Order: sequence, then structure tokens, then C-alpha cells
Amino acid sequence: MTRKAIVERELKRMRTVEKYAEKRASLKAILRDVNASYEEKNEARIKLQKLPRNASPSRLRNRCSITGRPKGYYRKFGLGRSKLREEAMKGNIPGLHKASW
Repeated sequence: MTRKAIVERELKRMRTVEKYAEKRASLKAILRDVNASYEEKNEARIKLQKLPRNASPSRLRNRCSITGRPKGYYRKFGLGRSKLREEAMKGNIPGLHKASW
């Protein structure tokens, strides 16, 4: 099982991404705008660089919701492979069952 501090750090990153999402989107829109002047784009680029690093969604890591395991993660279920298998065997995931019975 993953250390609690690592899972908490990831949750903190999620909150930061949500907090700055709107501001990031508006700055990115200015950078993509073909009618914006060079000065406007440059100012938007500087503001975007001054945002916290953890405000970027690419810094998030998908983790198992039960164990916090970062690898072997199934996005559809939000679980790691081992916990997905256990939950499927218990019948806790509707419509999911073992391939060979």
C-alpha cells in the first residue's frame, strides 16, 4: 500500500488543478487566439508561467482509490488491477465477471 503522504500530496494537486483551471483556460485561450496581439500573448504567457506547477493537469497521477497504487490502474473503474480482480470476484462490480469459469 502506498504511503499516506503520497496519496495526500496527489489529492492536494487535484485541488490545486481545480482551483486554477478557469484561470489557466482563459490564459490558454488568449495564447491560441490568432487575433491577439504579440503583447497580449506575451503577457498571458508570463502569467501562465507564474501559476504554480501543480496547477497543471499533466502533473496528476491516476491512482487506485483503495490502495493508492500508481501502476496497473484501470481508468474505467478507478481501481488498480489487483483490487479490480478482488472486487470482481466478490461480485461488487456489476457486469464484470471472470472470463473463464
